[in-house]
Amino acid sequence: MNKLAEINASKAAEIKRLEPLAAELRKQALLRNDFRPFRPALERGNDVAVIAEVKKASPSAGVIAPNFDPLSQAREYARGGAHALSVLTDEKYFGGHLAYLKQIREQVELPLLRKDFIVHELQIYESVVAGADAILLIVASLDEETLLKLYHQAKACQLDVLVEVHDLDEMDRALDLGADIIGINNRNLKTFEVDLATTETLAEEIPNHAVAVSESGIKTANDVRRVRACGINAVLVGETLMRAKNVPEKLAELLLKS
Repeated sequence: MNKLAEINASKAAEIKRLEPLAAELRKQALLRNDFRPFRPALERGNDVAVIAEVKKASPSAGVIAPNFDPLSQAREYARGGAHALSVLTDEKYFGGHLAYLKQIREQVELPLLRKDFIVHELQIYESVVAGADAILLIVASLDEETLLKLYHQAKACQLDVLVEVHDLDEMDRALDLGADIIGINNRNLKTFEVDLATTETLAEEIPNHAVAVSESGIKTANDVRRVRACGINAVLVGETLMRAKNVPEKLAELLLKS
């Protein structure tokens, strides 16, 4: 079993815990009306937007931030000029928690992406109630019927959706879906190898009306320039920023301001 399949399988227990709360979660989700515009935050003309990611660990890197303080990190990102935040909420593999999303929502005004492995509609309601403005759907982890259902359910709940792909077949599925934010993951989710050439290969497939995001492996200003040359609108950066000794300084570099 590859790592993505293993992670998806682990979500069954989480969904089981949500089932008794289904009616109340749906009710609360449909009542919410304080969404922050995630997609517009990524549209910066000729500039590249930065989605700064709050995460403690990952399966490929292990613990990234031993003294992890999600709220402090989010504040540093906002102070440094990030345009949106990605908050890891997976507990088992990334050391995240849904509570981090709620805490950050209360203290930081940037739009928030819930970064997790969404495989069931109850997780969408849960995301809305927790304060997410957008969610991630990973094409590789979902069959056609489930992907379509979850995408339209998220849209019905007023969430933006970052649809993630990492090869041409997955790109075709995202385009068939009508996705208006497409993330190209430079990390192969089966092998965890990273290659920015993935963005160079796939970016030309993304239509002009959609927002193009490059994810994983963005470490320097030259990396940002490399993907910008392919027509990328935004980069999602996690480990590089989590390890930075001076977060605003590193953000300035990635924003091509230094």
